[in-house]
Amino acid sequence: RSSARKSARRILKGVIHVQASFNNTIVTVTDVRGRVISWSSVGTCGFKGARKSAPFAAQTATGNVIQAIVEQGMQRAEVMVKGPSLERDAALRPIVEIVYC
Repeated sequence: RSSARKSARRILKGVIHVQASFNNTIVTVTDVRGRVISWSSVGTCGFKGARKSAPFAAQTATGNVIQAIVEQGMQRAEVMVKGPSLERDAALRPIVEIVYC
């Protein structure tokens, strides 16, 4: 489940922020001015407890956000990554798959 702001205009370029910690991963998509378009976290995807720190959970959260922004028509995005954990790399996999498909 991801939250998406309903927008009448199509947003062509944005920024994907991935904040990965040892306990949770939060993925936020903003436009170039910093306004939130869509966001998701591992907790909102249904993972609780120790499963929140799994790399698969980070992939799921990122996949939900990517699906929402592709439906809104976003074509380009910069990726900003923060955090020390392994989920950081796992969160980038769905982004790379969309780019190279």
